[in-house]
Formats: sequence, structure tokens, C-alpha cells
Amino acid sequence: MRIGIHGRDFQGKSAPFIEKTLEQLTQRKAEIWLSSKFIKQVKSPLLDKFKFKIFEPGDNLRSLDFFFSLGGDGTMLESVTYIGKTEIPLLGINTGRLGFLATTSRDDIDSALENLFTGNYKEESRTMLRLNSSTKLFEPLNFALNDFTIMKKDTSSMITVHVYVDGELLNSYWSDGIIVSTPTGSTGYSLSCGGPLVYPKSESFIITAVSPHNLGTRPIVISDKSEISFEIEGRSKKYLVSLDSRFETVDDTVKLKLKKERFNVKLIQLPGHHYFNTLRQKLNWGLDIRN
Repeated sequence: MRIGIHGRDFQGKSAPFIEKTLEQLTQRKAEIWLSSKFIKQVKSPLLDKFKFKIFEPGDNLRSLDFFFSLGGDGTMLESVTYIGKTEIPLLGINTGRLGFLATTSRDDIDSALENLFTGNYKEESRTMLRLNSSTKLFEPLNFALNDFTIMKKDTSSMITVHVYVDGELLNSYWSDGIIVSTPTGSTGYSLSCGGPLVYPKSESFIITAVSPHNLGTRPIVISDKSEISFEIEGRSKKYLVSLDSRFETVDDTVKLKLKKERFNVKLIQLPGHHYFNTLRQKLNWGLDIRN
């Protein structure tokens, strides 16, 4: 079995956990592949006693059976850029803080590996966004698991974003920006701006304004079969656009369109882990002293 591993932002206390994980994989005769960025992050001689292959961004990883993300949700999003269209099953092991996507605790690594190697798990497909632009922004990584945003830049003034759905004007948003999220991303930036929680299997996109100036502006959920396009106006001619945690600066001449990506991300769901459990545990959703 071939296992790819990526991680980042490690502290010294993570070294024993990393060593334990690599030891268990070695004992199970797994072929270990480590990202070059992961190796630089570890900064420890503990890797010297293990055999592994090194991969770089853009390398073909189709031969991998699983991909491990060691870190927080940001590391999970970065791991998706390594996997791309290969749809290699992805397991998020949380060594960070919230860990909404990376739901497996480092303390549960023993049972996680046992379930994985015995086939006791499920794969959950998550929808992705694809950005098409006149300047080919972010390519070949012009996809996102969580969200796409347009934000103001270099000014405190609001911007106006005209949003079209399948060619029809949806609304002109006077705001600091716009978020278009997948159901997976509904628990991220969109949620903090008043967007709804959306079940991952809902086949939808969520459009949420950032600090809108109109009190009647509310988030809206649309079909993920729709094409979304934008026109931007503002005092500044420069704007920030993002795909997950990646940012670019554009001007108002750039044409931007969003569609559902042709491939998905396959998240590994281990026994006892479910989206509803994660909502309650990580976001304290429905927390009530009467329950």
C-alpha cells in the first residue's frame, strides 16, 4: 500500500506523533511518500531512520492508495492541491486547533490506521468549485474545496459586485466582498458572515455577502449546476480574489466565472465520525444545557 503524507506548521510536540505514525506505517509495510514541504517543516533527524520517497507540487500521485494530511483545516485545503483530479482518498489528522475537516485526532491514530488497513471506512465525495478567468488565474490549480471570494483591496470603501446566475442578474451587492462556497465551505468563512449550514450532499452553492450595506441582503443557496459570473465596480481598480487560502490581485477588466468542478474530493470517513457529530463537537451546534 502506498501512502502520501503532507503536513505543515509543526511544533516540537508533534515530533513523537509523526515518528509514531511513520513507525506504524513501516511496520505495516506501507510505501511512504512525503511532500518536500513536509520534510522541511519537520526539521528533525527523526526522518533519517525511515525509508520514503519525496514528491513535489505538480507530481503525478495516481499510484498512491491514500493521502494523509497532518495539521489543521488549512493543511487539508493545501493537500487537495497535491491530489487534484486523481481523487485519492484523503484522511485529515488534526494536529492543529479546530479541525473541522481534519476530524481524526492524533490520539486516535492507532485505531484510524487499523480501520484504514482493514477497509473499515467509507469515502465521502465533496463537491469542488472551478474558476474560469480571462487571465487564467491560479491555473492549473483553479479549483477550491471550500470557497471562492472577491474582496476589496487598497481602500476602505465598499465595492459593488454584480452577480449573475446562468446569465441572469441575481443581485448587485454593495459590500466588502462576496463569498461563493460549496456545502463543505459553508462552515468556514461563509458561516462567519451569516451564511447557512449546508449538508455536504446538498448539491448546491452558497452566495454570501461580506459586510453588506443593505439590511435586506441575505445569503442564497443555488444549484451547483449553475454558472456564476461577476462584474466588479469600485473606487479602487484592484481587487483580491481567492480560492480557499490562495490569493491573487486582479483588476476590474478580468472576467470571472464559477462552475462545479468535474472531479470531487474523497474524504475518508472512519467509524464514529459523521458530519452531524462534527457540527456538535467542533461548532457547539445545538448546545443547550437542557440536552
